[in-house]
Amino acid sequence: MHTKDKAGYMNNISSIASIPWNCHHTWKKASYNTMWCLIGCSIGDMGTIAYFQYSDSGLPVLAIMILAVINGLITSIILETIILCKQMAFAEAFKTACGMSLISMISMEIAMNALDVALTGGAKLTLWVIPLMWLVGFLTPLPYNYWRLKALGKSCH
Repeated sequence: MHTKDKAGYMNNISSIASIPWNCHHTWKKASYNTMWCLIGCSIGDMGTIAYFQYSDSGLPVLAIMILAVINGLITSIILETIILCKQMAFAEAFKTACGMSLISMISMEIAMNALDVALTGGAKLTLWVIPLMWLVGFLTPLPYNYWRLKALGKSCH
């Protein structure tokens, strides 16, 4: 049995390796949570990239990508708040949405945007790069989301 400190974190780093990584129920829940995060993040992220791609603003790629990450985080929190409002009051839903795992969302955003830059050379959305961005955006935080569920009992959504 794992012990947790006051913040709810595992006291032993070896617990990462010792949790069972073959629990289908936890992978399913982590995948579901990650999918909702991906939807929310993609709306703001890809919307920002598309705006700057078609507006020809002349803004540097790094600036566009930073804005895309920020907007992705914002839209993910908004979407999660809307979803949670069906289960709880708005204030509690917003607080829960803001308490989601930023590590998961930021890793998703950085992976998606790094792949976009690597494959297109800049902030460019194309029909062939979007599914690849979604795939890497989904797979990058998935093990972390599984670990949070299994080791900490915390869901990112």
